[in-house]
Amino acid sequence: MRLVLLGPPGAGKGTQAKLLSEKFNIPHISTGDMLRDEVREKTELGHKVAEFVKIGELVPDDIVIKVVIHRLSKPDAKAGFILDGFPRTLKQAEELNKALRELNISIDRVIYFQTTPEVSIKRLSGRRVCEGCGVNFHLINMPPKHEGICDFCGKELFLREDDKEETVKKRLEIYRKETVSLIDYYKNNGSLREVSGDLEANKLNSQLLKMFAEEKLIAK
Repeated sequence: MRLVLLGPPGAGKGTQAKLLSEKFNIPHISTGDMLRDEVREKTELGHKVAEFVKIGELVPDDIVIKVVIHRLSKPDAKAGFILDGFPRTLKQAEELNKALRELNISIDRVIYFQTTPEVSIKRLSGRRVCEGCGVNFHLINMPPKHEGICDFCGKELFLREDDKEETVKKRLEIYRKETVSLIDYYKNNGSLREVSGDLEANKLNSQLLKMFAEEKLIAK
């Protein structure tokens, strides 16, 4: 199964990607995680990415496309994959389609998580990330046992720059403007399906599995 998960920041794409990845044993490919790894490792690419993240701007297409295509060429993606947060622009979608044709594969479904701004802001501004192992917590939905401390490695938790409320609002506005043509692109080729990103994670996961079964992507 080859899926693309689309939706604004805070839509719950990462949570669903993780659940589906574990169920179907296919890699969850998050462009955000890959780019943050570059920043954390202080690579040349990471320095460029950090400049855009700091001001809440999208990372340029040419940088993101190179990272993703390289990842899709790895052996573990041959049996399927879940793309989380990519593509985000029409250009990225066209480049992805071109690259997949060269690999002789295609996307099975594109799932669009329709999510209200209020829900996105609440989810992201409450998120905390471990500076050591990178595990995510949430002040309301999944708080750490000890305030500000990771349950797993004991390192401090922090609020990412791009999760601060004002930055989130800017990210949502940028996303809305950038993705109108992207959504139309996938609607026109018949691969788009829409779900509510406002739903609680388990309810949304059940809806997705039911959809996949009804469309015969998986066995009922």
